[in-house]
Amino acid sequence: MEYQTAAPISTVVTEQNKVLRNTYMMLALTMIPTVIGAFVGMSMSFAFMAQSPIMSALLMFGAMMGMMFAVTALRNSVWGVVALLGFTFVAGVFLGPILQVALHLKNGAQLIGMAAGGTGIIFFSLATLATVTKKDFSFMGKFLFIGLILLIIASLANMFFQIPALSLTISSIAVLIFSAYILFDVSRIVHGGETNYVMATLGLFLNIYNLFINLLSLLMAFSGERD
Repeated sequence: MEYQTAAPISTVVTEQNKVLRNTYMMLALTMIPTVIGAFVGMSMSFAFMAQSPIMSALLMFGAMMGMMFAVTALRNSVWGVVALLGFTFVAGVFLGPILQVALHLKNGAQLIGMAAGGTGIIFFSLATLATVTKKDFSFMGKFLFIGLILLIIASLANMFFQIPALSLTISSIAVLIFSAYILFDVSRIVHGGETNYVMATLGLFLNIYNLFINLLSLLMAFSGERD
């Protein structure tokens, strides 16, 4: 009787470990099109964004939301993986403007490296914490969702007001929110709350992507050396 009870539990744990392993493998794979996209983005001219920054930001947001919808719709087929890789390439291209701004600073390349390194350290530390401790962080879900909505509203509002202090505040809060989301999302995988590795990868990718952007923004603001 004990064996019959233990067997299904063992199967569930094995399945959860498989999802986590596949997610990490897919997440590593998504870095390739992201980096390629970033190089493409750095070589592109984004002059049109200076002319209509609000419209450009909204179009970029709309494009990424549309591609995320495609990934979600195709998540149970091989085309979901294709859509995910396509999404990460486009996300890499959209890094172009901030990377161009960073590289115009004397220490821009160093700041990009620091932002990437900091993002990696935060991700691996929190992912390890969620995996090793086995603590269920699902209780954070509602608070993080509310925080994310408020963050989006504040970001949209600052497109019109362009207040530097508000931009720094938004970036600082974003670092905290997306760091917490890493903890939350890995915990969901560990505890079986997310069983689709395509969707799990998409969630973690977005956390890492936004964490990197906001860390880089803060580093440029506080440590950027201008000519």
